[in-house]
Amino acid sequence: MVDITHKISTLRSATAMATVKVSLPETIEAIEKNLVPKGNVLEMAKTAGLFAVKNTHLSIPDCHPLPIEYTAVAYEIKDLTIDILFTVKTVYKTGVEVEAMHGASIVALTMYDMLKPIDKNIEISTIKLVEKKGGKSSYKNKFRDVLKAAVFVCSDSIFTGDKEDRSGKVIVEKLESYGVETSHYEIIPDEIDFIQDRTKKYAEDNQLVIFTGGTGLSPRDVTPEALEPLLENRIPGIEEAIRNYGQDRMPYAMLSRSVAGTIGDSLILALPGSVNGAKESMDAVFPHVLHVFHILKGSNHDTK
Repeated sequence: MVDITHKISTLRSATAMATVKVSLPETIEAIEKNLVPKGNVLEMAKTAGLFAVKNTHLSIPDCHPLPIEYTAVAYEIKDLTIDILFTVKTVYKTGVEVEAMHGASIVALTMYDMLKPIDKNIEISTIKLVEKKGGKSSYKNKFRDVLKAAVFVCSDSIFTGDKEDRSGKVIVEKLESYGVETSHYEIIPDEIDFIQDRTKKYAEDNQLVIFTGGTGLSPRDVTPEALEPLLENRIPGIEEAIRNYGQDRMPYAMLSRSVAGTIGDSLILALPGSVNGAKESMDAVFPHVLHVFHILKGSNHDTK
């Protein structure tokens, strides 16, 4: 199965449709008046669909087991046609499109099985996805111009050449995947003056200024102390999202002092210096955090 461990959970929903076409008006009448010998077709088919949707991963090999937190089945009867609308909701890391289509399919098959004794020419057709919400496709941020970022690696040992940078390069790669251009990349020592100087200079021409390293608890970890006096607006929600995401994956994330805030129209981030810490911090908040630039311009305050 596809690895989804890096994804965040969001509200996701999907509605699928399947169509059952009978050949006799008497079949529709029997359904509506509950005269089908095998029982109440609409209720039995609905029940079968509810059972099926919770077990989709047992039938479709690449589907992930996931919590089904809401289902609804609706019918629309027109002449000799019955449209089945099957809706599924969850709060999880991946979508529920296949679950919705699986549920609609089983409802249709159950109707076929219950109706075949009284109608030998039933057809099932048009199993399709009607609508899906949630995930990246529902939270796209479009910008007129390419966003630019300055990335700084805060590390005495890397600055002196004793170690090689990997965290900064991971951040640059992640930014590129989100369509953000890295205009500047630099390794600097763990010095408050250096950090503050680079922040002031590069916040003027870059929408993002990202630091990796110096967020721990050692005497030389001074990135938060350097940034906090400069920030005009602190954004605790970003910091909480980063730590919460990391804590779900390893027990030491709570010791990181990640920082997020704004200077003018620029977003300033201080992320952990470890490779995994930097990568997971980016996964925790990107690309959704880019919505901040719409808010800063006052063009879109919708967060739902």
